[in-house]
Amino acid sequence: MNSISTTMYTQSYALVSFATFLLYSSVVRAAQQIPLGWKVPGQPDVDPVEFSPLQDLHVLSEERFATLGHPAFPNYNVRIKRSTEFCDGGVDAYTGYIDIEARHLFFYFFESRSDPDKDDVIFWTNGGPGCSSAMGLFMELGPCRVIQPDSKTLYNPHAWNSNANVFFIDQPIGVGFSYAEYGESVSTTEEAAKDIAAFVAIFFEHFTKFKGRAFHMAGESYGGRYIPVFAAAVYDQNPKLIASGITPINLTSIMIGNGCTDWYSMLKPYYEMQCKDIAVSPIIPISNVCSDTFDAINCRAALAFCEGEIYAPFLSSGYNPYDLSKKCDGSLSDTLCYPITKNISAYLNRPDIREAIGVDPSITSNFTSCSDEVGNAFQAAMDFAFPTQFYIAALLERGVRTLLYIGANDWICNWVGNERMSLALEWTGQDAFNSKPLRDWTVDGKVAGVTRRAGPFTFATVAGAGHMVPYDKPKESLEMLKRWLAGEEL
Repeated sequence: MNSISTTMYTQSYALVSFATFLLYSSVVRAAQQIPLGWKVPGQPDVDPVEFSPLQDLHVLSEERFATLGHPAFPNYNVRIKRSTEFCDGGVDAYTGYIDIEARHLFFYFFESRSDPDKDDVIFWTNGGPGCSSAMGLFMELGPCRVIQPDSKTLYNPHAWNSNANVFFIDQPIGVGFSYAEYGESVSTTEEAAKDIAAFVAIFFEHFTKFKGRAFHMAGESYGGRYIPVFAAAVYDQNPKLIASGITPINLTSIMIGNGCTDWYSMLKPYYEMQCKDIAVSPIIPISNVCSDTFDAINCRAALAFCEGEIYAPFLSSGYNPYDLSKKCDGSLSDTLCYPITKNISAYLNRPDIREAIGVDPSITSNFTSCSDEVGNAFQAAMDFAFPTQFYIAALLERGVRTLLYIGANDWICNWVGNERMSLALEWTGQDAFNSKPLRDWTVDGKVAGVTRRAGPFTFATVAGAGHMVPYDKPKESLEMLKRWLAGEEL
């Protein structure tokens, strides 16, 4: 059987440019880095560890990093330490770096509140491209939430680690607390996927109690591009792991929240989302600015037309592109319409918090929620133009369950485009999936959205939620997750 990645590259794709791409916050200035292996003044001591599998993470120190490697991945190491005091002291938490020669990816890992010795493992990434997964951690589905930057975090009763072990990773290089030496960078999802797949293999091989566990890869927004490619890399890597005597990864499912998996599917519904009664009442009068016209001269001319006719009027309306039911709170470029993002950044800029989680001392720049530099690099590489839904089809054919869940009020990565993409997806279960009508799914007897499922493929909306479902509808989000992990119908 061909690998997923090889199959994907045989697909032709068109290039398309969308002037706005996604909405970024301020630029992260690259900090001068110290070459790997040099002793940084004030840096915590590091315990080098020969390859020796560990049953329990509890043996790790809170004061010093342990460095983990594996002969099968000579260019990769993982630095990891216990970090239990910065968020929800009721569970064990770990932070560290994935070291790929001169590139270093920062991660957080939280054990399950329920049964960490048996529960599944979830990988989470935010989108952008260029946005830190600290937003998902401290704003959406993590065990704690930042409310005020100068106080302690608050317990999140609807955290996804309620019955799963969860990773949050700042990727690609240049996002959050991730960094690179010598100006190295990553500008495509396929490049980033190699590092993620290696990290996953090293982690499971070192911490043997997680071996064979069901592994789920999840993300939102540009995660709709990331997650299918990352999952394909993990799947394709398994034969190599087996050949090296390493236990393969039990990739069970992918979960994509408000994903921009196929940009073409997202763009056309922008008109419908803001000019028709399809999610909320129309927010822009059709007679003023909405033209039901699709200019087919070429992609760039069409998108330039749509930018002027649809996107610009939308921005001038003052509405939140991530939730059409609300006005933008604050500056879009500064807060993404959510002031809490500024509080999270301020919290992670506190020296005591940086020390607690082990941020590399060579990083002297302030933490920012999203990086223009990374986003611009991905846009220059036209990474967003690849039709990533073909990866989803390939994963479905290989038995990897797929959940597309979408907050119904989102404009930027809307449910209309996602549903159309799901119906157009060519796989052996397409006819069965398309024949299913949308039905209500409920939580505590109340309608939480609509859903369609056939075999391993599920599409669902979340009523009343915007771009960030766990933030807007935490209870429904957790219930959805529990049913998904249990293999139940929504």
